Amino acid sequence: MRLRPEIVALPAYKQGRQADATAFKLSSNENPFPVHPAILAAIADATPNRYPDATALAVRERLAERHGVSPDEVIVGAGSVSILLQLIQAACGPGDEAIYAWRSFEAYPLLTTIAGATAVPVPLTDDFRHDLAAMAAAITERTRILLVCSPNNPTGTVVTADEFAAFMRIVPPTLLVVLDEAYAEFVRDPAAVNGDELIGRYPNLVILRTFSKAYGLAGLRAGYAVGDRAVIDAARSTQIPLSVTEVAQRAVLAALDHEAELLTQLDELVTRRDRVEQALREQGWTVPPSEGNFVWLPTGEKTAAVAERFERAGIIGRAFPGDGIRISVAEHESVPILLRVAGEVVRDL
Repeated sequence: MRLRPEIVALPAYKQGRQADATAFKLSSNENPFPVHPAILAAIADATPNRYPDATALAVRERLAERHGVSPDEVIVGAGSVSILLQLIQAACGPGDEAIYAWRSFEAYPLLTTIAGATAVPVPLTDDFRHDLAAMAAAITERTRILLVCSPNNPTGTVVTADEFAAFMRIVPPTLLVVLDEAYAEFVRDPAAVNGDELIGRYPNLVILRTFSKAYGLAGLRAGYAVGDRAVIDAARSTQIPLSVTEVAQRAVLAALDHEAELLTQLDELVTRRDRVEQALREQGWTVPPSEGNFVWLPTGEKTAAVAERFERAGIIGRAFPGDGIRISVAEHESVPILLRVAGEVVRDL
C-alpha cells in the first residue's frame, strides 16, 4: 500500500511510562489528588448510549463568560493537544513551516509532520528558556504558525509578559501564534506571561488551556482554546465530530462549579515543587526554575542510565535521551525517595 513516507517514518507519541503498585508514576504530570466527589457524580449521570453535544455549547458558554468573549470564540477539544493539531492543520499544508522552541512539548514535531508541514525547531537558551528573538528571526515567508509553550514542557521555565509583548510586536499580524498554557494554574511568578490578560489584544493569538493537569481530568481528555472567531472557526472545521464525550463535558462543568476547591489544592503541589527544586539545587543539580508541576534534571548523555537508577528505586520519570529527565511533583511520599536517589546520582555525575 502507498502511504505517506514521512508518516511511516514518524515515531509514535510515547505516553509516560506506567508504574506498578510498588512505584510512583511521575512521568505524565498527572494530578495526584483524589477526584472531587461532584465530578464523580456528574460522570455517573452521563448517558453513554447517546451522542454528546458536538459543539460542547454548555462548556463553551461557561468558558466564554469567564474570559469575556463570545462562545464562538471558544473551542473545546479532546485535550489541548487535539486542538493544537486542529490549529496546525488549519494553518499549515505541504511546504509551510511551523516554528517552536526545542526542547519543548514533544507532540509539536509530530503534529507538524501529520499536517504535512515542515518543523522549524529553535534551540532553547542555555538556561532552558525560549529564545524568542531567535524564533522571530526564524520566520520566513513560508511560516504559518508559531508555538510558544509557557511554562515550557519539559523544562518548566516561563516566558515573561514583557518578553512576549516585545515578541508580538515583531511577529507579522498575519502569522498565527499559539500560546500553550497547559500548566498555567501552577504559575506563581508575577512576571510570567498570562494568556488571560491577552485575550482580545492580538487577532493572530490563540490561548490554549487544558483540564488534564490542574483540574485532574487527564483520563477524560478535555481542553480548550480562545481566539479570534475566524481562527477558531477554521480549527473547528478540522475537528473530528463528537470527539468531546458527554462524560468529559459533564466533568468539566462540575470541575468549574468547584474550581476554587480544586485550585486551592494546587498550592500544596506548588509548595512541594519549590521544596524539591531547592533541595535538588542544594545537592548540586543545575535545575531551572519550574512553574509547572514538575522539575527538570539536565542529565544529558547519561539520561538513560540515570532514569534507570530512579526506576530501580521506584521513581518512574520521563526520560528524554540526550537531554534530561522530567519528574512530576506528585504524592508527598515520593519526595524522600526522589531526593535520596537524586543525591546519590549527582555525586556520581
